[in-house]
Amino acid sequence: MSEAPEDSFISHLIELRDRLLRSLIAIAVVLGVLCIYPGPGEIYDILAAPLTRALPEGTKMVAIGVITPFMVPLKVTAMVAFVLALPYILYQAWAFIAPGLYAHEKRLGIPLIISSTVLFISGMAFCYFFVFGQVFSFINSFAPKSITPAPDIEAYLSFVMTMFLAFGIAFEVPVALVVLVKLNIVTVEKLKEWRSYFIVGAFVVAAVVTPPDVVSQLALAIPMCLLYELGILASRLVSTRAPEETATAATEATAGAGYSSAAMDADMDKAEEDFRKLSDH
Repeated sequence: MSEAPEDSFISHLIELRDRLLRSLIAIAVVLGVLCIYPGPGEIYDILAAPLTRALPEGTKMVAIGVITPFMVPLKVTAMVAFVLALPYILYQAWAFIAPGLYAHEKRLGIPLIISSTVLFISGMAFCYFFVFGQVFSFINSFAPKSITPAPDIEAYLSFVMTMFLAFGIAFEVPVALVVLVKLNIVTVEKLKEWRSYFIVGAFVVAAVVTPPDVVSQLALAIPMCLLYELGILASRLVSTRAPEETATAATEATAGAGYSSAAMDADMDKAEEDFRKLSDH
């Protein structure tokens, strides 16, 4: 007996709730471990290292708010816990949507999830290890000798989160192009034609989301242009495999239709047999 639509919807909601709870528990467990070792203070010091190295010797950051010295390191620790638990969170999301996909869609989905995760973390790492050091040194070189820079830790956290998000999303360009080509929204030839427009757009985006200095703008715009070329290459590989996957999808659909037809014939035969038994009685 088939499950009612209402029951099916409720069961999906229950499964979604369970997987969200598992994800939250994973984040909480990692957060608890990080709070014990190495501790929120040590984690924040690691995050602030690019700025503190660029400040004059003996200068430290300041905390203006009353609870800021407690809340800001805790927020940073929670962010790190989320990044470390991200593979498990993505697994829960994948396990929820995978049963409704065809086999060829599953084969494409897993590489996309892995590549998008790796690219996002790579964007954050590139921002931390290369961009921050160059940007802070460039900005502090323009500071007048009559002042002593003492950045607020909450303002620094807001700046870091904005930069991490900007570079993480910017590094997702190849994944976005592959998805657009795979969904037949654009073609590889169109992407090549739009190359010049994308370059202009990349520099405009970099000018908007990064600080008003040449170093950070170039550090975001140039990787975006290179990743656009990588996305075109990956899209070409995906488009060449499209006919084979289309045939696979058609085979799967035919197999599903054949199964449904066979099941229907079996049900009809059983119904006729039951009717003859009733007629004999």
